[in-house]
Formats: sequence, C-alpha cells, structure tokens
Amino acid sequence: MRILFVCVGNTCRSQMAQAAARHMGHEAESAGTHPGGAIAANAIKVTSDLGIGMEGQYPKSVDEIETTGYDRIISMGCGVECPVLPIDEDWGLDDPVGRGEEIYRSTLNDILSRIEALA
Repeated sequence: MRILFVCVGNTCRSQMAQAAARHMGHEAESAGTHPGGAIAANAIKVTSDLGIGMEGQYPKSVDEIETTGYDRIISMGCGVECPVLPIDEDWGLDDPVGRGEEIYRSTLNDILSRIEALA
C-alpha cells in the first residue's frame, strides 16, 4: 500500500507513521502544511527502541512532494485542511510535541495498530 501521512509540523506523528509504515512493508511518505526544522528527538528515540529506522527522513512541506498516486492520504489529527489533498481519513491523534517520551511511545503504539488495520 502507498500511504501519505500529513500533519502540520511533520516532526512527530507523521514522521513516526512514515517510518512505521515503511517498516511494515508499505511505501510511505509524510509532509506538513507548516513543517518544523527537525524531527523531534523523542520520535526518533521511541521508533529506534522498536528497531524502526528513520534514516533519510526530514520535515517537508506538502508543497515539496508529489501528492498523487497514494492509496491513502491520512491526516494525523491536527485539523489539516488542504484543498489540493483529498484526505481519506483523520486519525485524531493528540500532538506529542514538547511532551515526554511515554506520550510519544503511546502515540507510536496507536499508529502501529492503525497501520496494521489498514492492510
């Protein structure tokens, strides 16, 4: 499955989802409407703890990527509205930015469950 994960900052949830989906054998990308400067350290840590790599990933704008040809375009739960992106579903995940490692871990576990349910 080819999946695009979209959020605002593209530093936490969508980056973890991209890495997790790739780890599970999907083709995945992520982007944000207002991308931050770097992936959150806790996002990198909790994915790494599960053996999920984020090599080559970085925050990017939806304007920087080709957004056609995806089987699913998923908003992470931040009210992303983009007239050029047909959002298939919104997962309604709380933004862990600035919060502790346990919140990131819980968010990643939720993401993993949701990706498994897509297949």
